[in-house]
Amino acid sequence: MAEERFARRVTGIEISGIRRMFEGAGKDAINLGIGQPDFPTPSHIGEAAVRAIREGKTGYTPNAGIPELREAIVSKFERENGLNYSNDQVITTAGASEALHIVMQAMVDAGDRVLLADPGFVSYAALATLAGGVPEGMPLDDGLHIDIDAAQERMTGARLLVLNSPANPTGMVESPESIRAIVECAEDAGVTVVSDEVYEHFTYGKPHVSAARFGENVVTINAVSKTYSMTGWRIGWLAASTEIVEECLKVHQYCQACATSIAQYAALAALTGDQSPVAAMRDEYRQRRDLLCGGLRDLGFTFPMPEGAFYAFVPMTSALIEAIIQNGVVVVPGSAFGSRAPDYGRISYAASQQDLRTALERIAAAVAEN
Repeated sequence: MAEERFARRVTGIEISGIRRMFEGAGKDAINLGIGQPDFPTPSHIGEAAVRAIREGKTGYTPNAGIPELREAIVSKFERENGLNYSNDQVITTAGASEALHIVMQAMVDAGDRVLLADPGFVSYAALATLAGGVPEGMPLDDGLHIDIDAAQERMTGARLLVLNSPANPTGMVESPESIRAIVECAEDAGVTVVSDEVYEHFTYGKPHVSAARFGENVVTINAVSKTYSMTGWRIGWLAASTEIVEECLKVHQYCQACATSIAQYAALAALTGDQSPVAAMRDEYRQRRDLLCGGLRDLGFTFPMPEGAFYAFVPMTSALIEAIIQNGVVVVPGSAFGSRAPDYGRISYAASQQDLRTALERIAAAVAEN
């Protein structure tokens, strides 16, 4: 009887496996289970937030965000992505998470199919379910990229397709040809593509290309969280056609009113200020990737080298994952990301090189024990 007090769309989903790992990690554990950059937020960004407080910029902002930040986002799209949006086609949100939420709420009706990679980021299926939709996984190929033929076969009758490149949990970057094929097929089928591009600046030799380069029926989502090591600041955005933005803004107005004013001014400084910290973080992530993946391969693991983001998606049994966790290294089982990768573990290399070396020693001990 108690369960009847709650909506089935909520009781039917689980708490994120990533959050459980994050919150349940032991004091001495090395947590490689969460995508949390260990770099400090660049100082000029923090100074902008302090300045905003001192200047009393602590009240409500326009629902869609302060005009200066939206203008900076529009300029960033043009400069870095070759996309042309206007200020009124951008909504500033409480991180990319809220952007994904309001898109699902605005565009998904009960029973609508929402296509997403399986394995894929944990939020997509849950947010589709909360909107009343039916998440449907698209398989990956042997290289952990989206199987384009399989994706195209599922297009007819779907409402949304969520594209994530560079991808979490796999670390793969889709080629321009693959992204074009997905967008053009979706356009023909009347499917809106939701392109989550939060890891766009962290690629290692393979370029990131925005999906909206290839079609108009695309919602582009991004954030300052990963790019500028600002996960807790909670500033993201979505950009789309005026028609889509107007409907998304309704949801945003009533669930959020506006993103935090102080964090908006910090994000403005991030987008318009010194970009050298981003390049420095990318170079360090590449070194960490090479350290972790080289060490894992020395232990006998075989897996595609991550092309972006800061995750390795590695075949390993649930028994081995449990042993690794018992040895003091937190990794996330592949089952947290869908139904097609139960015998995988996601390992984040958003940790110091020293922590990664220690983690590899502990993983080696777990491998020896198993």
